[in-house]
Amino acid sequence: MTENLKDLNTETREAWDTNAGVWDARMGEEGNDFFQSLQWPAITRLLNILPDQHILDVACGNGLTTRKLAELGAKVTAFDFSANLIELAKTRSARYSELITYLSLDATDESALLSLGQHTFDSALCNMALFDMADLEPLFRSLPKLLKPGGVFVFSITHPAFNNASAVHVAEEVDDKGVIKTVYSVKISRYMTPYHQRGLALHGQPRPQVYFERPLQYYLNLGFQNGFVLDGFEERAFPAEVPQKLLEWGGKFSEIPSVIVARMRLSTH
Repeated sequence: MTENLKDLNTETREAWDTNAGVWDARMGEEGNDFFQSLQWPAITRLLNILPDQHILDVACGNGLTTRKLAELGAKVTAFDFSANLIELAKTRSARYSELITYLSLDATDESALLSLGQHTFDSALCNMALFDMADLEPLFRSLPKLLKPGGVFVFSITHPAFNNASAVHVAEEVDDKGVIKTVYSVKISRYMTPYHQRGLALHGQPRPQVYFERPLQYYLNLGFQNGFVLDGFEERAFPAEVPQKLLEWGGKFSEIPSVIVARMRLSTH
């Protein structure tokens, strides 16, 4: 990357502050179809949330996952580097005030992360945000110190092999033995080498954000290097019966996963 990571991190935070209102209005209390169908069902399976657990919600946005965790009885410490998103999260979470603590904190700031407390959390969650972070190493170095022994880190990301910033959705008409069919596919031009690119998470958001694209091995190796093992993994695609919205992700791409949800556990050896 030719641009300075600190400058990119600042640009990303400013973009999320600018987009916070639009994002909050679109996600609301229940999230979009990606969250409801692809992310949350797998997160609950892999996180195995139990009442009274203390969970760290990394890059919590408007508090969507934070509230869902609190609904299941967990105590949650949640943070985001966008002060505007944190204020929106607090507004939506008043009924869970006894279970949720919100903080404005940058996941690329290792000292700030460690101030959360050594071996404080049973588990940590980062939902669809690792690709928004200019530098992942501080977070992965800090998590083993923040989690209790044997603790888990569950994260979801857009599938780096099929749903990255280079992805182009394709619809092609083919003659299949005399039957004209439309075949849907995804064309990828970049994967192996990490890069960053500006784009839109939501149509109509006022400012583009920076996507930090990395191959899957980058995420997993960061975990392995910091004492984690991979012990849960799901690739998520919409079922074939889900209606298609033009060429956005949906049922016609049911054989191509757009989301990954993974669980990494601290090794006890």
